[in-house]
Amino acid sequence: MPATRPPTAPPPPRVVAVEPVLPPHRYEQAEITAELAPLLAPAGARRQLLHRLHAAGGVERRHLALPLERYAHLDSFTAANAAFAEVGLDLAERAVKGALATAGVAPEEVDFLLFTTVTGVAAPSLDAVLAGRVGLRPDVKRLPSFGLGCAGGAAGLARVADYLLGHPGQVGVLVSVELCSLTLQRQDPSTANLVASGLFGDGAAAVVLAGAERAAGTPGWDVLDSRSRLFPGTADALGWDVGTSGMRIVLSPDLPGLLADRLGDEVRALLVGTGLDAGRVQRWVVHAGGPKVLRAVSDALHLPEDALAASWASLREVGNLSSSSVLHVLAATEHRPGEHAVVLAVGPGVGTEQVLLRATGGAPA
Repeated sequence: MPATRPPTAPPPPRVVAVEPVLPPHRYEQAEITAELAPLLAPAGARRQLLHRLHAAGGVERRHLALPLERYAHLDSFTAANAAFAEVGLDLAERAVKGALATAGVAPEEVDFLLFTTVTGVAAPSLDAVLAGRVGLRPDVKRLPSFGLGCAGGAAGLARVADYLLGHPGQVGVLVSVELCSLTLQRQDPSTANLVASGLFGDGAAAVVLAGAERAAGTPGWDVLDSRSRLFPGTADALGWDVGTSGMRIVLSPDLPGLLADRLGDEVRALLVGTGLDAGRVQRWVVHAGGPKVLRAVSDALHLPEDALAASWASLREVGNLSSSSVLHVLAATEHRPGEHAVVLAVGPGVGTEQVLLRATGGAPA
């Protein structure tokens, strides 16, 4: 009887364009701190703590959904969510049109659209309205996602790639919109809220991916594999408490330690069978979760000092953009054909999402 040959893995889908976008309202961190401090904490020890946290967060400037002076009047979830729908749709449109133009893909050629956010809600979801504004086909397959938090950009890459494995002649688009400033909780001097008010910025991004048949001859990043992981017993460490005032941040100080303890095993599991280890991965695309998160990732994986340079730069220039953050870092990541990258992000659950990429100059290797 002839030997059975192992099945051949299908050619991978490819990231062919990444378009990061930001709202026009850009401020130095000190300006934001001065404006928000009276809204968040009473004069005295808590306000002094706010100033220290904002100064130590590694953020030098941020882009906001609204002009800074408007936040003093943003006093209800209704008003904040209405601003999310208006500003978020405009940013999503800019991102998708830019990504499609870069990829050389017409809007009517898009077959699958995944939209992710954790900072606003709408029904119909923003992607339904976006489809008409951008010119997507009425039969485009849509998958709106809420709740993945900062992990949503990495998870979205993986899920669109999963779809394209089964549809190698098609095109998929990932859209992330995060307007974190609109979740500001007034008169909440909790440490978690003070940290969040100095860390998170606003932005969006779109990614065009193509199945192997459609991507042939186009440079980009091949999506080789992905891995998702939930850590049991950590659901209260990261996320939102949703109430009448909107979304109140849940952010445990234990999160960096949890990541430092567990990320090494997770990355090794992603790389098993590839011939790679963390030391042989040339590029690290890590969401800019804050100084403690980035240091925890570096320590857990024993990375060289400059391995997360793009993430540190993104944190400094725009803050943590939640699910959009890792996509902004990906757009800024320089690479040469043949180099590998690990996309890594952490979100509520607590969960991690990882994607293994390989840069290519043309046809799938």
